[in-house]
Amino acid sequence: MSSKTAVGSDETRKSLIEAFCLLYREKPLAKITVQAVTRKAGYNRTTFYQYFLDIDDILRQVENSLLDYIVQKRYSLEADKQTHSFIEDLVDLYQKRAVEVNALLGPYGRGHFAEILKQGLDLKFFNLDTDTNNKYRPYLIEFRLTSALNLFALWLSRGQDISVEELIELVTKLYHYNSGLKELADSRNNVGNE
Repeated sequence: MSSKTAVGSDETRKSLIEAFCLLYREKPLAKITVQAVTRKAGYNRTTFYQYFLDIDDILRQVENSLLDYIVQKRYSLEADKQTHSFIEDLVDLYQKRAVEVNALLGPYGRGHFAEILKQGLDLKFFNLDTDTNNKYRPYLIEFRLTSALNLFALWLSRGQDISVEELIELVTKLYHYNSGLKELADSRNNVGNE
């Protein structure tokens, strides 16, 4: 394949992904068809199937691509910088891939993407880990991850009405200075089931 053909191929794939993401931002996955994606992108169904198996496959590829990006970014950081805020990673990702982030954190994608993140991330790098014997650990992880995603999605939906720095400070204060969360995360007495 010549480099000119590869560039065209890459652009076609990106156009299909963008069309899918724009639709996913507006409607649930079950209501998105291959025909709708190809019509929006300006291609035919045959072209779609050169890149993707079906609508679930295009979603899976978008999610995996964003997850890979986050993981690669995390592991490329020096150990002392890996604990910076998860929200900063979302902001960085948004600045580079806004269409995809808007779709996955929109009203129809957020819950599904949160599950993908929980399955694919090493939670200790996101300040989401606690003592593994802490009975509240799954609840704390769920709270911190989903609240970060929801706060970020709210910030996007409100047109980024506060600065990135204010958003990061807000999330940091909610996570790190919330005495109830800190108490539950640090709880060594509350191990096991009662």
